Amino acid sequence: MTRLSSLPTALQQAIRQGRALKVIAGLDNFDAVRVQRVVRAAAAGGADLVDLACDPTLVRLAVALAPGLPVCVSAVDPLLFPAAVEAGAAMVEIGNYDSFYPQGRVFGAAEVLELTRRTKALLPETVLSVTVPHTLPLDGQERLAVELVAAGADLIQTEGGTSARPLSPGALGLIEKAAPTLAAAHAISRAVAVPVLCASGLSAVTVPMALAAGAAGVGVGSAVNRLDDELAMVAVVRALREALPLASMVQNEQTR
Repeated sequence: MTRLSSLPTALQQAIRQGRALKVIAGLDNFDAVRVQRVVRAAAAGGADLVDLACDPTLVRLAVALAPGLPVCVSAVDPLLFPAAVEAGAAMVEIGNYDSFYPQGRVFGAAEVLELTRRTKALLPETVLSVTVPHTLPLDGQERLAVELVAAGADLIQTEGGTSARPLSPGALGLIEKAAPTLAAAHAISRAVAVPVLCASGLSAVTVPMALAAGAAGVGVGSAVNRLDDELAMVAVVRALREALPLASMVQNEQTR
């Protein structure tokens, strides 16, 4: 029995079937009003998981607003995780580094690996997802993912949207935006035996590509959390949700 079996059944099934949808409120988003909108939109739109900043108050808020929606908390300080898990978080994540890059803060492989080991020492029975920094070369991302799994990571998440420089409008631009994280998902999913979540820079156009690349699910942040209108947020989440079943069917056909 793996630690993933401790997750809610619906989330386990979504990961196993390759159709998991995580909505990310933002590692640096501690605004309760904004977080409430994201949580409500995620629940109404059919997301399987919501990812919040690592704050017990936000976790309790999300659990109260959407009791059936599992909560993941993200941080780069392992000492923050236990209180959030006690408040009701179903899993923890080292990552969502995007807010640090504008400050010039870059996470190397050795640091991410050490954060993983420290987190497992604190919470050996809690499901742990770790984001592989897109600032590493693709082969370096692959090597780090293998090391992270050996250190106890239960899921690996990719990123890359902040490094993409799309040049084209429309659907082509959306594909260009997603290219780095799609490439990482393709490489890493073939190197590790744990589920891979593809995140950063995705849209309804590119989430099917993420699953075709080998991801067990996707994480979407700014496409939802940057919006001010909650109805628009719900519409985006629903569009993402509707894109995933088709991608899952295609993936299943490819593996037959």
